[in-house]
Amino acid sequence: MTKDLTVGSPLKLILGFALPTLFGLLFQQMYNMVDAMIVGRLLGANALAAVGSTGSISFLIIGFCTGVCSGFAIPVAREMGAGEHSKMRRYVANAAYLSAAFALVMTVATGLACRAILTAMDTPADIFADAWRYIFIVFMGIPATYLYNLLAGVLRSLGDSRTPVYFLALSSVLNIALDLAFILWSGLGVAGAALATVLSQAVSGLACLAYAGRRFPILRLSRAERRADKKLCRDLCVMGVPMGLQFSITAVGSIILQTAVNGLGSLYVAAQAAGAKLQNLLYCPLDALGAAMATYCGQNVGAGKLDRLGKGVRASVAVGCAYALVSFAAMMAFAPGCAAWFTDPGEDTAQLIALVSRFIRTLTAFFPALALVVILRMSIQGMGYSVLAILSGAMEMIARMSVSWLLVPAFGFSAVCFASPSAWMCADLFLIPACVVCIRRLRRHQERYRRSAQHQAEHELPHIHDRARWYADPTQLHRHRDRRPASVHPHRRIA
Repeated sequence: MTKDLTVGSPLKLILGFALPTLFGLLFQQMYNMVDAMIVGRLLGANALAAVGSTGSISFLIIGFCTGVCSGFAIPVAREMGAGEHSKMRRYVANAAYLSAAFALVMTVATGLACRAILTAMDTPADIFADAWRYIFIVFMGIPATYLYNLLAGVLRSLGDSRTPVYFLALSSVLNIALDLAFILWSGLGVAGAALATVLSQAVSGLACLAYAGRRFPILRLSRAERRADKKLCRDLCVMGVPMGLQFSITAVGSIILQTAVNGLGSLYVAAQAAGAKLQNLLYCPLDALGAAMATYCGQNVGAGKLDRLGKGVRASVAVGCAYALVSFAAMMAFAPGCAAWFTDPGEDTAQLIALVSRFIRTLTAFFPALALVVILRMSIQGMGYSVLAILSGAMEMIARMSVSWLLVPAFGFSAVCFASPSAWMCADLFLIPACVVCIRRLRRHQERYRRSAQHQAEHELPHIHDRARWYADPTQLHRHRDRRPASVHPHRRIA
């Protein structure tokens, strides 16, 4: 079931779209949450530290996969909003070919390099072996990551944010069962947790593929639409690769920060790992708003309804800031209890819980800045300016690197707590004016094309009836610079 986001109240549409996406993100976070809870309680703090020490590496690679798939979905949303269904299907086909190629290359490269990366990050010797086992299996699951994220992105571009959630719900239950089977009963340790996550995501991706093929006739490709197209692949890469690089550039700063934390010792690694799990869970509503804004902006740009962009951004920012205040209040009250989810009750965990609580409370205090980062960045990407995401990611990277190199050695874990907030605020300094400029630029382009089309129509259409046909549909003017208005000649098509 597709959904048109170009008609109706922006706030209602965004919230209606974001709510199912939020459930999907929560189920996705359950993978990591269950891993951490089971690993921490059944295998101990060192095993938890091993899993946590790979978080920044995982974000570097898996984040690139997620960003690329999100970028591939933007042209799909644009063509959906424009009503160009055949071209939309051609984009889907070429996105699948590119995803398969990216998945193959990345799986081989990361599998060979993960040991060297862990060594370069100064991973503590007592957790190195478990960290390598965990991250190697996660990297072998990169094709499953591409499969699910591409399908989920395509379906969201069509306006359906519910279908991916259903399969993630099933997959989360499977993940819990496999975690227990592989860790508790089979004795596979942290490798079992990684294997459970990969298999669960593969199941959700395959189930989503089968369902979409049967229940979404709009995605059924003809033979001509299945052909690889260099121009479409280039367009997809222009949108997808910058979004993927934005995640990866941001992750570089996280890796450097993780290296600095590793130098503090296993206790601080475990504290940051547990805090990161809570942080990712609390991110979900903001990520859902961001995903909604990418599709919302993509469809409205495709339909030429640029006046709705600013309204949607303002509504999302208001909702995001309200949520940020609620999450901060919740962590001030319940942070110690949440931190206890990731610790073994039999261990002396008072210091670990105190560190986790300090970490998560500091982060949530700056969640309004994070809300702006997520919403503005995804809105800009939905408008088609994905290259700007690299610049915002670079600012985040510089901020995290500066904290890691200059402040962590001097102030220890306290500086670690302020690393992400400093990155968010630096990114906001760029994204706020960038979003305003992007909307204004789109409006100027649309007005320029409208005037050009009217001028051409007045000179090329001698009949009032034909000129009226051209003026009746100005919404596509901004989409093609070289599109010319129809004339009385039968071989020229109406815009």
